[in-house]
Amino acid sequence: MASKKSLFLIIPSMIVARGLEAIFSEAGEFRVEGILSDLSRTGESRLLNVDADAVIIDPSVFDSGSRPGGRNLLSSLNPAPVVAIETVLSSEEDLKQYDAVINLFDPPSAIIRKVRSAIESRQESPRTEGEELSAREKEILICVAKGMLNKETADLYNISIYTVITHRKNITRKTGIKTVAGLTVYALLNNLIDMNSVE
Repeated sequence: MASKKSLFLIIPSMIVARGLEAIFSEAGEFRVEGILSDLSRTGESRLLNVDADAVIIDPSVFDSGSRPGGRNLLSSLNPAPVVAIETVLSSEEDLKQYDAVINLFDPPSAIIRKVRSAIESRQESPRTEGEELSAREKEILICVAKGMLNKETADLYNISIYTVITHRKNITRKTGIKTVAGLTVYALLNNLIDMNSVE
């Protein structure tokens, strides 16, 4: 039997968190590795040390006491896909930034399906270094080399910031290069940009 996928929950309501944990436990496909009620500095360090297959979050944690730059902060702490819980406070625009959205009124089977789908969509490309960059990854790499911010790149290609960050992580994984300077040199050597377009 395949090993269970690990989940990390960031949910202020312990009732909701424990309810979801019970659903995942009963399904037998997932295990909850940890639960945070907010993204305090302690919570951030916990999330950094977790190798979760997905993070499930109530977006309201970004409005109540967490530091600014919530979604970007979350993605910098953990590269896993992020599934949002839709609440009455959630705006449609807000929810577009997440890999998937579950509603508390969804039946357990739908919740499981959405989380599974978010994880699978991130795992579509095999994780080995030295792979060829996709056309979109080359576009994102050019933006990185030009010094563009994730939000500017997302706006340019009409995609979410999370998608940009995912592409950047894939570029780093495939090239083995972690720094912007290194990626810029890579782009220059592979004729993706010329010297004049680099800031």
